[in-house]
Amino acid sequence: MAKVYHDNDIDLGPILAKTVGIIGYGSQGHAQAQNLRDSGVRVVVAEVKGTPNHKLAVEHGFAPVTAAEAARRADVLQVLLPDMLQRVVYREEIAPALRPGQALGFSHGFNIHFKQIVPPKNVDVIMVAPKGPGHTVRSEFVRGAGVPCLFAVGQDATRSARRLVLAYAKAVGGARAGVLETTFAEETETDLFGEQAVLCGGVSSLVKAGFETLVRAGYQPELAYFEVLHELNLIVKLLVEGGLSYMWYSVSDTAEYGGLTRGDVLIDKAVRKRMRKLLKDIRSGAFAREWVREWQSGARKFRALEKEERARQIEKVGRKLRRLMPFIEAKEV
Repeated sequence: MAKVYHDNDIDLGPILAKTVGIIGYGSQGHAQAQNLRDSGVRVVVAEVKGTPNHKLAVEHGFAPVTAAEAARRADVLQVLLPDMLQRVVYREEIAPALRPGQALGFSHGFNIHFKQIVPPKNVDVIMVAPKGPGHTVRSEFVRGAGVPCLFAVGQDATRSARRLVLAYAKAVGGARAGVLETTFAEETETDLFGEQAVLCGGVSSLVKAGFETLVRAGYQPELAYFEVLHELNLIVKLLVEGGLSYMWYSVSDTAEYGGLTRGDVLIDKAVRKRMRKLLKDIRSGAFAREWVREWQSGARKFRALEKEERARQIEKVGRKLRRLMPFIEAKEV
């Protein structure tokens, strides 16, 4: 079992001695910046003037600057921009201002692991990756708790990067729950695989296939929506709260027997083989190269796929049904 570090295991001093530049005031940016400040850390926020995130940073009491200015003023730069924007901002604003002994930080390892960003050898490269969205990282911190974090050292130029990254994890509240060590490669590859095979790609494709199977068999689209999408929320909640065993314990015997005897009929050896292919493409860098090329060529395929997804029947039915359920606090794009 991996060692789990808690508040009592970590000295906050290394991060209190630094100025941290938060590059990007989005979901993770706003949470980490405020948590750091509340922990006594000097924080500089970088955000583009005139954007909603710039306005939000001002409302939260920060005076946002450019990424280049933050790179000049800060000792630790936590880059929290979307993956495909990080490379450009790093090249144009951060890299020219880097100096020996600074630390370059991330909350996802994509650009470092796949060498979209190659820092100089004289800076530390670290990662603190909260295992939850920014609003949860912030709300848990405010209530005196925390969200578990992963941490990694990708480059230890100063020979003190490990103490620094642990202190950063503590300052954002991660050590209140627990922080676990990983590597940039492990975090990146498992994160991408989870998104593609299960959390985003796998689940959404399973939901669509189930919905379309029922509708084509003549069942009402509304009932199909409830059975394959709406009730998924209940199952996920049970899984998160107590794992597979608690989920099986909580559902009916009929549901348990049906799931245990039919699940592997669907997710069979052929599916597992294709999962290994997805993982192979991630580990080899094939997926990363494809995604970078797609973004750099204008993301036309990506936008077309988004448009196609939003036009599906299950989305139209869902919008209608969610209006009947104010208790779920429906969100529409």
